[in-house]
Amino acid sequence: MFTLRRSAAIAAAAIIIFGGLLGLACGGIASAQSARPPVIVIDAGHGGIDAGVYGKASGVKESEINLAIARELAGYFDAAGFCAVLTRKTQGGLYGLPVKGFKMRDMNARRDTIVRCGADMVISVHQNTFPDSTRRGAQVFFYPGRENGRKLAACIQRSLNGTALGDGKEPLAGDYFMLRCTDSPSVVVECGFLSNEEDERLLLTEEGRRDAAYAVFMGAVEYFSPQ
Repeated sequence: MFTLRRSAAIAAAAIIIFGGLLGLACGGIASAQSARPPVIVIDAGHGGIDAGVYGKASGVKESEINLAIARELAGYFDAAGFCAVLTRKTQGGLYGLPVKGFKMRDMNARRDTIVRCGADMVISVHQNTFPDSTRRGAQVFFYPGRENGRKLAACIQRSLNGTALGDGKEPLAGDYFMLRCTDSPSVVVECGFLSNEEDERLLLTEEGRRDAAYAVFMGAVEYFSPQ
């Protein structure tokens, strides 16, 4: 359930975005000029036999946390009047039979969703891991050389840095499939390190996942908002 403060912020976002003020600062996108609401594709990374990384203490699957955050994020976008599309709605993968080549089939299915729905923005949700368990904090990636992705990443990184999952990081360039498969502004959001005790503890809680989703949402709103 949304808090009153967040409900007010979501309502304000809807006024900004659908009041004719889109496309001025922090980027802006083509659909701002059309009557339809912006389409936001939210990609919950991994799924099915591809669990991603595991929590160091709990053994939780990255894929499960990704989906939980993606669902929360979609709820915020929908409440603000966007059209939110999830690439993955269940714990299963998108590859059909788990046989040779399943990973590429899975990735291609995600790309096909992005193309089919005419995505105006793509946010791929993941969790991180690192051999040094002291490494922590949310990290946002954009595709090298794409200014719209860099601006979106900067907006979301700033927003996440203001949460308990923030560690003062700057957005980084990364050569990932979900970033290069579309020309629309796209980011990979590593919400935290499951190899870090503090991040894992936060991400295991509903409140922590909701906070992460809300921060990503507010970063996206900043991208769309006028100065």
